[in-house]
Amino acid sequence: MKFEFRESKLDSILVLTDDIKKNQDHFSSIDSTIKFLWNRNEKPVIFEVDGLLLELLPNQMVTTTYLQHVSYEALELPLTAILFNREFYCISDHDSEVSCNGILFFGTQDLPIITIPNNLQNRFDLWYDVFVEEFTTPDKIQGDMLQMLLKRFIIMSTRLAKEQLIVKTLNNDQVEVIRKFNYLVDLHYKTKRKVSDYADLLFKSPKTLSNLFSIYNQKSPQRIILDRLTLEAKRLIHYTEKQNQEIAYELGFNDPAHFSRFFKKMTQMTPSEYRENQKIVS
Repeated sequence: MKFEFRESKLDSILVLTDDIKKNQDHFSSIDSTIKFLWNRNEKPVIFEVDGLLLELLPNQMVTTTYLQHVSYEALELPLTAILFNREFYCISDHDSEVSCNGILFFGTQDLPIITIPNNLQNRFDLWYDVFVEEFTTPDKIQGDMLQMLLKRFIIMSTRLAKEQLIVKTLNNDQVEVIRKFNYLVDLHYKTKRKVSDYADLLFKSPKTLSNLFSIYNQKSPQRIILDRLTLEAKRLIHYTEKQNQEIAYELGFNDPAHFSRFFKKMTQMTPSEYRENQKIVS
């Protein structure tokens, strides 16, 4: 089963499929989409995100963005997927309505895996059935209806993420700071490398950020920034034909040698060694 809604004037797209591996090549374009990947099977499924295997248990979901590379080669069972781009539904435009969205979409922490509890299973299944029904009812307000249903799904999922992924001792204001920090890192990691840069944008002190993240996660804000930069370097090495020098300049390094030293410090390999290692693994 596969459905696609597309508005050519805005180049917006929304996709629903119960088997993303089978149908991924049958859609107009899904490269720049945000994804909900939902295991609706009774057994676990395994696929790859940024070169690492990920296992989803039954009734679990994970979200990925266009910044991540997802491969479905390892999949042996159907995987339900809801995909949309910014033109269809822009997360930041709905920021006040869908709080903590960075936890689901643009966080630089671990991949956000959420579990649908048994007592909410019927609610999610009902949403799914209504979503399918709306895709089969083309009319002038179909886009508005689909956007409303997607927003509802994001809200339902965000509530679970807040319960399951956030440390209980944090209040809403603290969660919002964490979310904004992660979002800003994804926007500016190529040009802003210091915690103080982000502290200024958030009107906080670097010490306040460090203390807050010590509650939330063992990674420091500085480590999150450097890890994001390293992750992008790995992606460019693994998934493009760009040479090390090109990657260095693209990531904001003025000197390729500086990039090489940075990469080795973070991964214990030079970019060239990492590239060769990836070829061997493949």
